[in-house]
Amino acid sequence: MASTRLPRGTRREVVTLGYDVERDNKDRWAKIAAHVGMSASALFDAMVENIELDQRGYPVWLPAKPAIDGELPIDSV
Repeated sequence: MASTRLPRGTRREVVTLGYDVERDNKDRWAKIAAHVGMSASALFDAMVENIELDQRGYPVWLPAKPAIDGELPIDSV
């Protein structure tokens, strides 16, 4: 299955990611993108635009960090 690229000229400010990542993770990301019919970069953009964050701005799937000194661990729900 060929990956679906965004139409030429639809990106506003294109940059190249310069992150060092594990090769296995990069390869897995490419496989996921191919499986859903998207380019790896289009899938990254979609993920960032749709990621669910908690009240503190952390991704909901990320393990909780300890509270900052002086911050009360009170649930807001």
